[in-house]
Amino acid sequence: MIYYDHLPLDKDILRALGELSINYVFQPIFQADGKTIYAREALMRPTDMTVTELIEKFIEKDKLHVMEVATFFGAMQEYQLRGYEERVSINSFPSDCMKQEEADAFLEYFGEEIRGRMIIENLEYPYLSEEHLVEKNRSVRAMDNLISIDDFGTGVSDMEMVELIAPDIVKIARELITGIDHDPEKQETVMSLVLHFHSKNMLVVAEGIEEKEEFDYLVGIGIDLFQGYYLARPA
Repeated sequence: MIYYDHLPLDKDILRALGELSINYVFQPIFQADGKTIYAREALMRPTDMTVTELIEKFIEKDKLHVMEVATFFGAMQEYQLRGYEERVSINSFPSDCMKQEEADAFLEYFGEEIRGRMIIENLEYPYLSEEHLVEKNRSVRAMDNLISIDDFGTGVSDMEMVELIAPDIVKIARELITGIDHDPEKQETVMSLVLHFHSKNMLVVAEGIEEKEEFDYLVGIGIDLFQGYYLARPA
């Protein structure tokens, strides 16, 4: 269980965070050998409802910002408790970002060791805010951390986000990965994306790999990084 009452944050934020009951698990992102871990993605696990239900609850209350802050502080707290040394990938809403005082508190609490250790993974929902994305991008770059886009290929604003923030990493959605070893249409689409992103010096992650045949095919076309149940489940 992640607790927030000791964190150096505004009292209103602490009160809201105190109402949450959340754990975190981590799923590895592997290099092409399928063994070397490049990063670990932090995944939120509420104790009394699903992640989707929790997010919808906070959207209805117009308090999604609380979820953004909880994710950063909670995920990093659990990451440090586990003693991981690889990069940590933390999910972030494209409609939100931490305020400057919250970012300052985050750096003060976790220290300089977070520099160059984080990947900020922009989700595909609930909506895109250009203002917040630009500010988040500036803050992340200032700490020598990386920017990622999650689930590319599932939203109408995918390429718009890529052009806006020029991410270091693009994660290809599971919908385009499942069965790709025997689906010519998916093969053509993903190969085109790989060539495009590589031309811009972006790493490409294949998400949701569940079969050896999928993994072998994706390695063969030059995908950089890999994530899915075939390689490792969240734990």
